[in-house]
Amino acid sequence: MKTPRLSVVIATWNRLQLLAELLDALNQQTLPPGDFEVIVVDDGSKVPVAPTLATRADRYPLRVFTQQNAGAGAARHAGVLEARAPIVVITDDDMLVPPTFLAEHLKAHDAGYTLVLGHIDHELTDLEHKPLFERFHADQLRRFVEHYSREPTAVRGVMVCTGNVSFRRADYLAVGGFDRTLSRSEDRELGVRLQKAGARLYFARDARTINRSDLSDVTVWMTRNFRYGIDDSRIHHKHPDRLDADPWHFWFMVNPVSRALLLVSASAPSMGHALSRAAYAVAERIDERRALHPALGRVALAGATLSYGLEYFRGVREEAGSLPRAWLDFAKHALANRRQKRPT
Repeated sequence: MKTPRLSVVIATWNRLQLLAELLDALNQQTLPPGDFEVIVVDDGSKVPVAPTLATRADRYPLRVFTQQNAGAGAARHAGVLEARAPIVVITDDDMLVPPTFLAEHLKAHDAGYTLVLGHIDHELTDLEHKPLFERFHADQLRRFVEHYSREPTAVRGVMVCTGNVSFRRADYLAVGGFDRTLSRSEDRELGVRLQKAGARLYFARDARTINRSDLSDVTVWMTRNFRYGIDDSRIHHKHPDRLDADPWHFWFMVNPVSRALLLVSASAPSMGHALSRAAYAVAERIDERRALHPALGRVALAGATLSYGLEYFRGVREEAGSLPRAWLDFAKHALANRRQKRPT
């Protein structure tokens, strides 16, 4: 059997319909079907996907594995271990991909890059009908794409997102793969280790995926934001030399007006949670009127951003364990940030 040039790894959980549509899109790739394989790892879906996928007749080799629910990082790791190609492409089960998706990833690797971040986009026709928090994420992605399209080699490991990334399998194994103890941000942490190990990073704008997230529960969204704060703090403790991996790095990037509220959330988590819910509720009300004036839409996004930050820094405080430790972490980052900016 011919060894493929690329292995596509997809972790899935309770998204059989979206997964099937993604697999259909992979049949339309311009890359010859013998040049890639697809590995699906079912992370304990309520209805196992293997029986349904066994009836498919795809142009490419498709292999399906099933495991007890252990998290997306563990499922992706299992998929990478099974991969036969030297280059692994990872995407999510709620994505769609255009025909040139895999060819663009391979093009970047052929040019000598070893850690390639792809372009995650949203379905514009559907975006207006999605929850405010989904449009918040779409706006963040838009900003990312605009900036790094101008500086594609300026991307950093902390920006790795498993919705659309590729790397050399040997490099992945050499650094130990995903940290399976993390429930969130395991992709960012892998990116940090790969960059430390000498990976050549590149943002491939034309390696595009379309995000079709089916999340609709704002409480689930807020809980995820809280978990990001916890796991990003753990990542910083693993990599204290990387300022951009420190969650307090984000504090210096937000609007100065918001910074005091984020400190409140890190100091008094219960108050931070109440503020987060209030900020999002107000933002939703404003968003309902965005058709009256474009500025209202921007104000609503700012409210969602604040809500995200309040939950995130609640998580930072949770991982710190105490107020003194949280303030000490903040002070250490502020000092390191000041030293980094000091002219030599």
